[in-house]
Amino acid sequence: MTPIPRVARPISLVRSGTQPIALAAATLLIVLAGVASIALWRAYTGTTPELDRVVAARVLQARTAQASEQLVEKTKGLEATQQESIDQLQVVQDQLSTVRRLLASQQADTKRLSEQVSTLTEAIDGLRQSFASAQPSEPAAASSRKRSGRARANVIKVKRAKSHG
Repeated sequence: MTPIPRVARPISLVRSGTQPIALAAATLLIVLAGVASIALWRAYTGTTPELDRVVAARVLQARTAQASEQLVEKTKGLEATQQESIDQLQVVQDQLSTVRRLLASQQADTKRLSEQVSTLTEAIDGLRQSFASAQPSEPAAASSRKRSGRARANVIKVKRAKSHG
């Protein structure tokens, strides 16, 4: 192998070997300048984003806790309102049950009284027929006019009693 003299080496290898060092140095200077500018900005404004984040997180936690307390209070209020509604519904159901029992009792009384009126009406009709058959037939013609007037009055009274009862 024959050594290549220094002059004969390609120039591109020499330049490319020094160029990455310059590029790295320039990048390092840019990064250091950025870090320095951020440090100066924080020092000048007096606040750091970390503190702002912590404060914002605490404010958010406080708001969340307050909202949770409000939800708990509203839930308790709704529970109380629901219990009141249930109690009122129970009272209404009890009243409805009482009204139904009273109505059934009144209907039974009405039916019993209606049956009694029917029985009395039948008894009165039976008495009229027996009274009419007990009368002698001769005075029947003379008194039939009087009796027919009285019978009509009695029938009218019975009809009135039925309609009012």
